[in-house]
Amino acid sequence: MQRRAFLAFMASPAPLALTSLSGCGFALRKAPNFAFTTLYSGLAESSPLGVALRRSLEATGKVRVISDAARMSEAQVVLDVLQDQREKVVLSLNSSGQVREFQLRLRFVFRLRTLAGKELIPSTELALQRDISFNESAVLAKEAEESLLYRDMQNDIVQQIMRRLAAVSEL
Repeated sequence: MQRRAFLAFMASPAPLALTSLSGCGFALRKAPNFAFTTLYSGLAESSPLGVALRRSLEATGKVRVISDAARMSEAQVVLDVLQDQREKVVLSLNSSGQVREFQLRLRFVFRLRTLAGKELIPSTELALQRDISFNESAVLAKEAEESLLYRDMQNDIVQQIMRRLAAVSEL
């Protein structure tokens, strides 16, 4: 019975798919390796993006985030936040002049440097935008949808920052 199951498996396209994936270099994403172990972040404690970035960095178990300016000298690198901005822009109006559609924008500009001032990542801007329709009869639902879209954009920016930080090879 086991031999029959093995032969049936080998006759199926599954073994071919498995061997082709291993041959193409496919691998599951792993936790990033950073060239540093301590990072000073000037992001405010109340910033949702700052909290998400701190959690992501510390979740790797390889980086300790310092947010106290008095202990900045303990950090190997400094993440300078040049801009962290949320915008909500009107895209379209209906015939009676009421808002029909908004565009949500999230812009984050940062750079990474050592304490000595060596620039590891030059000033980099990450900008995301999402369109959202508006309906006056469902204001609370649209408010919840807006906060979900902002959170999704924030998570996307955090992942982009993590990839850029992991790309730094030496200090």
